[in-house]
Amino acid sequence: MTIKEFQELQALPYPQKLIHARSRAEQFYLKCHALGYNVHVSVGGLDSITLLVFLRSIGIDVPAISVSILEDKGNQEVHKQLGVQSIAPYMSKTQVLQELGFPVVSKAKANKISYLLQPNADKQTFIHAIMTGDMGAQGGYKHSDRIKLQDKWIKLFGGNYADMRPDLDIRPAPSFKVSSRCCYYMKEEAM
Repeated sequence: MTIKEFQELQALPYPQKLIHARSRAEQFYLKCHALGYNVHVSVGGLDSITLLVFLRSIGIDVPAISVSILEDKGNQEVHKQLGVQSIAPYMSKTQVLQELGFPVVSKAKANKISYLLQPNADKQTFIHAIMTGDMGAQGGYKHSDRIKLQDKWIKLFGGNYADMRPDLDIRPAPSFKVSSRCCYYMKEEAM
């Protein structure tokens, strides 16, 4: 889909969006069944709950599954009311924190921080981009504030690569781990 086509769909009146969404959901459901695939909804928060309720409202009654124990109490109650089947996480929160590290800030930031906490990591070009925003040859020597980590996080976690940013007062790297892989091991792998 082109950007223009996407913008045209965004501009549709709400009733037409519902017709389009229903058509796409039915096409997907029928295609999966034609290929012999099972269909389910992996439920967590508001977006996936909304999808489940919408599918059921148009007659597509698919099973819903969730690693509900990881959700807050309010979501767990909604999951019960909707008949969501709860499955166990692949790894417990304790295992994830001990073996992989803490999921700080967001997945994207935690991923970048995890690289900074590895002394002499393999991806030095990526680390340089995280620290400075400068992309190097692979990025056409451009600057990217999207890849660069904010200075406040570099000050806290960039100790292994402080020489790349002599303009900042960077603390020594902390001894604890940071990981963006918590959802993968607790939710996605379980699903």
